[in-house]
This record gives sequence, structure tokens and C-alpha cells, in this order.
Amino acid sequence: MAKKVHVVIIFNEPTLVTESGRKYISENGQIQQLATKAEVLAVANRAEIDMSEVGVLEEREHVQRALQQEGYKATLFNMNGDVQRLLDFVKQKQPDVIFNLCESVGNESAHEMHIAGLYELLGIPYTGAPAFVLGSCLNKARTKEILAFHGIKTARFAIVKNIGELQEDLGLKYPLIVKPSREDASTGIDNGSVVEDLASLKKKVRGIFSEYDQPALIEEYINGRELNVAIVGNKRPIVFPISEIDFSGLPANYPKIVTYNAKWMQGTIEYTGTVGVCPAPIPAELEKKVKEIALKCYKVMGLRDYGRVDLRIDKNLVPYVLEVNPNPDLSDDAGFARSARTYGMSFEDTVAKIVEYALERMP
Repeated sequence: MAKKVHVVIIFNEPTLVTESGRKYISENGQIQQLATKAEVLAVANRAEIDMSEVGVLEEREHVQRALQQEGYKATLFNMNGDVQRLLDFVKQKQPDVIFNLCESVGNESAHEMHIAGLYELLGIPYTGAPAFVLGSCLNKARTKEILAFHGIKTARFAIVKNIGELQEDLGLKYPLIVKPSREDASTGIDNGSVVEDLASLKKKVRGIFSEYDQPALIEEYINGRELNVAIVGNKRPIVFPISEIDFSGLPANYPKIVTYNAKWMQGTIEYTGTVGVCPAPIPAELEKKVKEIALKCYKVMGLRDYGRVDLRIDKNLVPYVLEVNPNPDLSDDAGFARSARTYGMSFEDTVAKIVEYALERMP
């Protein structure tokens, strides 16, 4: 009987805000290291935990189940900042491939590329983008500069490192949208992120400095439809049917954007008011153009195995790239899986495909 391919699923263990600082969920002994999302939420107060981190627990459950159904041996490992523990685990288990779901360490998104760098040094193939690409895509300004060099439209922007810079003319037209410059998963984006004047701009930028301790990205707000383009593959990438975020369920006074609440906080007005629709009801000519732009972004930024490109379409039907995401949510009920199903690929087939692409890089 042939030996099963062994896949180790490495994910970032979520953290909790405690009186003595941010700690991993298992540190207080109330929550097990491999606890499910439901088990964590049963113990933790939502105000204490980053729901985008908890989302990886559901994602890893879905991926593990899909791999097992496809005949793989799938083992879980929670990355909690102890690098030696990771090295010892990999040495003991000797996996054939790593399914990389580690998007941060200790709630620090910058460490996702460092963990991928360890896989590189260990010589183990892993799913998704290489370390350098993860770092480049996390830096929103650098991504925009690279895309602009290749003739791909993004919204005009400025990076602000201190509040004094806002006394000067930024050369941008209101309304503007303000985000942390080095975060993902809609972190730092809320209903106050779209601003109409200098006073509101300063208030939001100060909030970014205070909460995230990093420069603020200020962009001209593209008022229009928002599209997501999921892609799998390397030599011959497959561009899945385009998905659209339907904002029609939001109150009239809410900005039509994907906030942190819209993405992660079930039961909120933003969450229920933003619905993914696939395929997006857009003209065939625009669909072709958007897919071509998304595929170009995928290649230019160096994504591999899978990824997603988010765009906005302005009133003149001009596409602007919002973000290039090298590690979109792979949960069974997330937008990526929805696009794959519309294409005709089951969730299990999609996950297996991603592993197959990574296995092609085996020495």
C-alpha cells in the first residue's frame, strides 16, 4: 500500500488581550492549543480577541477535513512564537509538504513572511506565495508602486508617517479612505475610514498611529462596485468567475466598503449588509478586462498556487486595483471557495489542487 502524502497544516494561534498584555489563547490553560473556533468563542470575550485571527481556526478545520477526504494524512500545528518548537515538530513529523495558514505570530502580521522563510531554510515545500512576496503584498504602498510601474491602475495615494505631514497639501481629492499601511484582513477599516475633510482625516490618521504604530495609507476613495477575482495555479493559472460584494443591504449613511466588522463580526449591520455574489453581473467586455488585470497582478507580484485580487470599478467603468492578496481565506464558506464552486471545482478539489501545486516544488 502506498504511503499517504503527509501534509502539516501550520496556522497562527490566536491571541487574547489580558491585563498583563496580549497572550496566546492557550497560555491561561482555559483553552487548548488546538481548540476549535466555537470552543474559543465559548470562553473568550469578543472584545478581548482579534476575530480575524480566530477565523484561521475555522479555516484550518475545513482544510484538514478536505485533505483527509482527498486521501492525505493531515496534521495540525499551532504557531505560538516558539520557533524551536516548530523546528522540533517538523524534524519529528518529517512532512512532505506544509499547508501554510500562518498569517501572523503574536498578532504581528509582519511575521507571516518570517515563518515562510523558515520553511524555505528547512527545504520543505509549502503552499502559497514565497516569503518575499508575502512581505511585499503586506506593504500596501510598495504593492501600489510595483503595480503602477507595470501600468496597472490603483487609486492615487499618500503615506503619512506623522501628523505634521497633514498640514501640507497631499494632492489628493476628497473623499479619501484611510487604512493602516501594513495590515490585512480589513484590520483598521471601519465606518469612519472614509473621510470628507481635513479634520476627519486627522482624527482617523491619529487613530492609525495610536492603535497600529505604523504609517497611514491615504487613498482617493473609488466610489463604485467592488469585485474579487480568485486565481489558482502557476504555469497555466485558472481565473475563477468574478465575485462582487453587494453593499445594498447597508444603511444609506454607511460607506460602501468592506470593514473589519463586515468581514469578521457576525451579527453586525456591516456583516449582514455585505453579501458576496458570484458570478458578478457585469458586462462581458468588463469581465474580460478585469480578469486580464487580475491575472497580470498575480504574475507581477509573484503569487503562486492561489491568490485573490480585489478591485473597484468607477462610474466610467475603469477598474482600480485595491489589493493583491497572496493568502485569502480558504474556509469552505468564504469567497474564494464560492468562486471555485461557480467555476465547477469543489472545495475538496480546490484544496487538493493547491497541495499538488506545492508538491511540484519537491526537490
